[in-house]
Amino acid sequence: MIKRGVFILFEGVDRVGKSTQVLNLVNHLNTKKDVIVNGSKAMRFPDRTTPIGAIINQYLQNATQMDDNALHLLFASNRWEAKDSICNLLNNGTSIVVDRYSYSGVAYSAAKGIDFDWCFSCEKGLPKPDIVFYLSMDCEDATKRGDFGGERYEKLDFQKKIKDIYEKKLVDPSTWRIINANRPIQEISDEIREIIDKELVELQNKPISTI
Repeated sequence: MIKRGVFILFEGVDRVGKSTQVLNLVNHLNTKKDVIVNGSKAMRFPDRTTPIGAIINQYLQNATQMDDNALHLLFASNRWEAKDSICNLLNNGTSIVVDRYSYSGVAYSAAKGIDFDWCFSCEKGLPKPDIVFYLSMDCEDATKRGDFGGERYEKLDFQKKIKDIYEKKLVDPSTWRIINANRPIQEISDEIREIIDKELVELQNKPISTI
């Protein structure tokens, strides 16, 4: 019987290195064929390749304007349209390593002043990550990284609000691991790999749950 895949998520403010760590972990997991027989796959949200994602992309590139509540529902819909795909991958033994998910959606919308509970209610019923790596870095340091400021939300004051919501309302010690992201890439990757290698089998033996 094939063991299910593991849902691993990376969260954090912009430019803290999530995409790099996602790819590094996928490459690592794909060497563990004795444990993850159907390999691992990288995903990211928003998924800009879907019809809903294309609308979101226009907004993020400052090409359109939109009501903030309507925008949150679009971001949530982008995650809901991937629900069946996520569940099928996990049930077929493929692990997924995801760059942003529901918690980003809630943090970014709540940072605009939208009611936190309303934002979170849109995510109820989606597959829940088995483990979340929260890459933590001072927002001032993140602004010094390449290409910061190219998208709508990459503003220092707004990023500080997002970080505050993550750390006061979203971080769950039972499933979240806080990683100091202000270090060399390889050092961060090594810490993440050590955590995953230790917990992987235990996570595979848990039932898939929902947010």
